[in-house]
Amino acid sequence: MTANPAAAGNEDHGPLISARFAYSLTAIIVGLAALTAAISIAGRWYGNNLALAGHTTSSEANDIFIGQDHLRLPSNVIRFDQQRMTGVAERADLYLTWPGLQGYTDETRTLFNDVNHPESLIFLDVSQSTMSRDMSGRIEPIYQHLFEGSPLPGPAGLVRHEMKENSGYGQEVFFTANRGRDTPYAVRCILPAAPAMSTSADCQRDIHAGRDLVVLYRFSSQLLPQWQAIDSAVVKFMNDRLVP
Repeated sequence: MTANPAAAGNEDHGPLISARFAYSLTAIIVGLAALTAAISIAGRWYGNNLALAGHTTSSEANDIFIGQDHLRLPSNVIRFDQQRMTGVAERADLYLTWPGLQGYTDETRTLFNDVNHPESLIFLDVSQSTMSRDMSGRIEPIYQHLFEGSPLPGPAGLVRHEMKENSGYGQEVFFTANRGRDTPYAVRCILPAAPAMSTSADCQRDIHAGRDLVVLYRFSSQLLPQWQAIDSAVVKFMNDRLVP
């Protein structure tokens, strides 16, 4: 049978790719492009957040109410994301550069991320007070009964006290100093075997602030010679952020 020439011509000159297939292919290409863009954006977002590692450079103010006290704190001095909010809270965990007392910024980033320099940061834990006396006030009624042996000289006018084995303070030592009419200074430390083994939490001291707050602050034993400056700076920092 002889083929119909007209039919043959239509077959020879018909489109190699149908319109439906072209639309489907275009849709796939557009979809892949959108997916690639989304992955790229998500990758940059994840990378930035990974680099921040929970920090924030935001200085947005947070009004935090702990017990009877009202604190106004920028986000970048608050350690944990869930605490960066206005409202009632049980505590606020803070970190600050030393000696600048700054929060996390692009300029201070290396200080927060460098574990080899623990003396660059101090940590503050702020909560409602559960004791009528701070650490200085507890020296006479409690701590001095746990001291053992003769006191030894410490850095920058401090006096070192070893603790009784059964005191419950393990390997800790106490440092105290007279401050004239003010209550004596007191701080507890676990001293590292070598300066290179120091951490940002070798020493801790608590003070009262505001109406009913206790501020427990921690710092490297390498900063013990600066104990007076640190104590004054922490008191001023807290007073400046208390809202009347």
